[in-house]
Amino acid sequence: MAFLKTDLTTNPDLTQHGEGTGSSRSKRPQYVDFLPPCNQACPAGENIQEWLSLAQAGLNKEAWLKLTENNPMPAIHGRVCYHPCETACNRTSLDQPVSIHAIERFLGDTAIEQNWQFEKPAKLSGKKIMIIGAGPSGLSAAYHLARLGHTVEIFEAGPIAGGMMNFGIPAYRLPRNILQAEIDRIKNMGVQIHLDRKVTDILKEKKEGNFDAVFVAIGAHIGKKTDIPAREAGKILDAVSFLKDVELGNAPLLGRKVAIYGGGNTAMDAARTAKRLGAEEALIIYRRDRDHMPAHDFEADEALSEGVKIHWLRSIKNIEATQMTVEKMKLENGRPVPTGEYETLEADSLILALGQDTETDFLKLVDGINFKSDGTVEVNASMMTGHPGIFAGGDMVPSDRTVTIATGHGKKAARNIDAWLKFSTYQKPENNPVILTDQLHVWYRTNAAPKPQEHIDAKIAAESFDEIVAGYDAEEAKYEAQRCLSCGNCFECDGCYGACPEDAIIKLGKGNRYKFDYDKCTGCGVCVEQCPCHAIDIIPEPVN
Repeated sequence: MAFLKTDLTTNPDLTQHGEGTGSSRSKRPQYVDFLPPCNQACPAGENIQEWLSLAQAGLNKEAWLKLTENNPMPAIHGRVCYHPCETACNRTSLDQPVSIHAIERFLGDTAIEQNWQFEKPAKLSGKKIMIIGAGPSGLSAAYHLARLGHTVEIFEAGPIAGGMMNFGIPAYRLPRNILQAEIDRIKNMGVQIHLDRKVTDILKEKKEGNFDAVFVAIGAHIGKKTDIPAREAGKILDAVSFLKDVELGNAPLLGRKVAIYGGGNTAMDAARTAKRLGAEEALIIYRRDRDHMPAHDFEADEALSEGVKIHWLRSIKNIEATQMTVEKMKLENGRPVPTGEYETLEADSLILALGQDTETDFLKLVDGINFKSDGTVEVNASMMTGHPGIFAGGDMVPSDRTVTIATGHGKKAARNIDAWLKFSTYQKPENNPVILTDQLHVWYRTNAAPKPQEHIDAKIAAESFDEIVAGYDAEEAKYEAQRCLSCGNCFECDGCYGACPEDAIIKLGKGNRYKFDYDKCTGCGVCVEQCPCHAIDIIPEPVN
């Protein structure tokens, strides 16, 4: 990594460190480990900083192994996760965040190319777990339970494993060979996946299969409806069914003009898919403005670049044949309010992208399971429902709905199921305090900008379902990983070692960091000021 030295940042905690040094030293330095903000922000609980440190050393398999301790599907998440880790990245205050998702994708793709596999557990527990749903949460739980030595069987109602990763995320964002490769790797651990097996009586299946516990992760696959007065309406579809039919090769005929009602990521995907199916015009209608839309900004940007049109502040009032009457809205305190102004729009088809519901009626037959008003299932801190031994996670429980959150639920459920089977309770280790930008003492900066991922030209992209974003090569991934500031954790830059005026810092060899010789240390605190990542704190001198 190339460094340019700049001004030191003074730690306000050290303003008095010059007093009481030598034999009357009142404060001393100590090496500490803080929680990086990227780690804290990851819904899957990845130790991002640790696997980044391995990637920046070119140890790609070691980095992949460390990453997959928490998330078994890095090639998938490197493409579809909305990377809140990067939003939290302290490097944002210097220039731009580390492109963590792109490095994760590189490691995942490399693992597929090199056919890296997970090790099977050396010893089986004798316990058997039933998982209902082969989406991200179910697959994640299966992986973690298998690693713990449990026998796992997944029951999937659909014809393909992957859940909404298959049926809700178009192939131009997630190529199906990548998805299948990471599912196959989990299956190779011994996890069985039964396709076209819809579970309707959970207690009966549990008893007949001799399962010791159940994890339910069926997702949210039912498109929400809305009451729009219609007379001789044209084709009206829901976005979830539309995307699923396209995936299964049953794409409907949409006509030349397609309207999509909604402002979330699914609406953007439905519109972009309609363009790829040959629609001359794909028009999104949304009742709020762009600042209040649930879709991510880059999703809207990409849709617009591919020729999708968006009518903000519009609400559909009625439909007659291929004509829609739309009312203009205005925002008051962030809420859309009718204006009484109307316009007419033409559309051969209307796709409703108003959100998804979960099909949980079969769980209402089970004693103790309770539901929220929106149909989601209530779970406790251990992800267990009100019925002992039945756990739930993913989109069917109250939470934000993303692939990464669902994957995190699967890991959390697996740990709690394992503890429950042992008549115990899983205790998550307490995190160290998070390290923030103003706590860093950054006296260097990398001398080049981050490497952006290349995109296919928008006009070409809209012509097929080919992947639109390119990945890093090995050199680019290593370079980008080296932009990490290692917030809160020593990366052996030798700043403290070179700055100490008393030679009180001892190098312990690469990978082992340093230690202080307190017989020489005067407590001056220069090492703390020179530590760029705040891996050293100054503390009161212990009282003997």
